Amino acid sequence: MVVLQSLVYIGMVFETFIIIISAILLILILNRYFVKKHRLTLYLFIIFLNWLLAIVFSWLSKVLVLYSGLDYITSGTTQDPGTSLSWILLRIIDFRISFMFVTVGTIFSYILMINVFEREFSKTQQVFIYIYGTFTAFYSLIIYQRGAIIFDVLAFLFLLVLMSIVYIPFMISSFNHYKSVNEPDYKKAFLSLALMSLSFILVFLMFLIDRILILFGDPGFTVFYFMAWSFVIIGFLEAYLGYIKPKSKG
Repeated sequence: MVVLQSLVYIGMVFETFIIIISAILLILILNRYFVKKHRLTLYLFIIFLNWLLAIVFSWLSKVLVLYSGLDYITSGTTQDPGTSLSWILLRIIDFRISFMFVTVGTIFSYILMINVFEREFSKTQQVFIYIYGTFTAFYSLIIYQRGAIIFDVLAFLFLLVLMSIVYIPFMISSFNHYKSVNEPDYKKAFLSLALMSLSFILVFLMFLIDRILILFGDPGFTVFYFMAWSFVIIGFLEAYLGYIKPKSKG
């Protein structure tokens, strides 16, 4: 128990630094939007805002475990009191609210992809993405039972599928445009979007490896857990340095 609490504390401290760095980059992106009033920059801001909120609620889950003093949170065995407060807190503890924000960010990434490449996307594909994304957000927030691991696994799986069908094509399209254009600023912008998409894919790949190791007896907070949130920062930096910064066309 002491070891686990120490790991939770380390995770909380690590995520504090991630939040600070993310918030600074988000402010810079928002400032860029106010200067240029570019719609694509606004989409990037919304995407990163949702990722930042996901990290904030992940951080809050650790604060609650360490300092709330609530038996049904700290022990994990006491029955849910069934109040509105416990409804919210338990979903924070089990990362369901974080999942919801990542889902929203991923949907806006799809909207960004449509606008960046200015090409016709199948209406059927668009409807499927929006319906599936809405279902994933709904499931993450509503379909929940404390201690029912299968529900948590499904929430993680649904989100992983959504991220894969959005970010893998986004990465491929961005990289193909990077190779096909000659103008340096556009090449840099497309490369940054490709690396951003790759970073977000790696976030949940790292979390998946971390979950698998836990299933095999690891206490959690493996190096892959810390790598996962680090890739969020890398994604933010790639988009800002290559697409948002003043010399870019964003």
